[in-house]
Amino acid sequence: MDRAYYLELARNGLRMPIAADLVLHEEADPAGVLADGARLGRVLAETARRYRLPMALPHMDLELEKLALLGKLGVPEADAAPFHFTTIPDDAFAALRARMAEPLPIRLRAHMDSIHYIATRTALLPVGMAIGPFSLMTKLVADPITPIALAGAGMTAEDDAAIALVERALELSIRIILHSLAAQMRAGARAIFIAEPAANKVYLSPNQMAAGSDIFDRYVMAYHRQIRHFLAEQGVDLFFHCCGELTDAMVRQFGTLDPAILSLGSSRVLWEDARLLPKDVVLFGNLPSKQFYADSLITAAEVARQGETLARRMREAGHPFILGTECDVLSVPGCEETIKRKVAAIQGCCAAHASPAVP
Repeated sequence: MDRAYYLELARNGLRMPIAADLVLHEEADPAGVLADGARLGRVLAETARRYRLPMALPHMDLELEKLALLGKLGVPEADAAPFHFTTIPDDAFAALRARMAEPLPIRLRAHMDSIHYIATRTALLPVGMAIGPFSLMTKLVADPITPIALAGAGMTAEDDAAIALVERALELSIRIILHSLAAQMRAGARAIFIAEPAANKVYLSPNQMAAGSDIFDRYVMAYHRQIRHFLAEQGVDLFFHCCGELTDAMVRQFGTLDPAILSLGSSRVLWEDARLLPKDVVLFGNLPSKQFYADSLITAAEVARQGETLARRMREAGHPFILGTECDVLSVPGCEETIKRKVAAIQGCCAAHASPAVP
């Protein structure tokens, strides 16, 4: 899409909760929907209709690429969730290459089919999604923090086997993610939402970065530059998401990827982050959706108040902005109506800046 499309959405005051999970769990069989691309596509289309969105934001499932990777390396799907590598031999890369053409796991196939449904059956902008390489690596290694700290201090894979494990897991991660993205683009995705929540201060030391370590560039940004180039070659837009605790330097680095939309967590003050970013990068967020399940944490009135404040401060900062949630809004059993009131509050605030009509 022309970048002007997203800037116009921001100017028109779009409010965009990431709420597919809420609509999904209204279905009698949510797990069955996640395995059926047409049914999932209808859920995404209904989410867009209900919340007056011009695009079909995907259901956020950050396990899909792990399932695909491990399946191609012979790990049964039933064992994939808790699985961690203890070593990654050279022949793992050859095995992955040899099996790339094999069918994807059923949930990832359904994700592709839901994109195709949106692209061919609706006028909505089809948006794909994948986990970021760094976050996927943290799901593949039992203890990534220690070797990352050692690498940030100057040690190498030759010095420490745990560092080698992290770096090999990153290389496996980028391979399966690019494979997933290619399939999503063939299905019709015109924008891709990359979720990289682990690229934050928990895993990457701000002190090491401030002292001159290039660990953030090597372990995070280098892989995202590959993704950005891959998308740009196909004319597909990047939505970049990180809801973790970040430094200003990290936010600046994310801005160098030139995402159409940059989505940040509620720990960030967006009108201050605006000074760190190019003016054509739309900031998105960052209402605290992880608290929506309980009125003791945040009420609907407070959601509306925070939304109004965000919109006003971003107008004052003169930076393009779309009001939304810091992450996906999860359906919590027994709390569904409470959560929906908070999402409705997002849609009801900023009345002076009405959402654009859905095509």
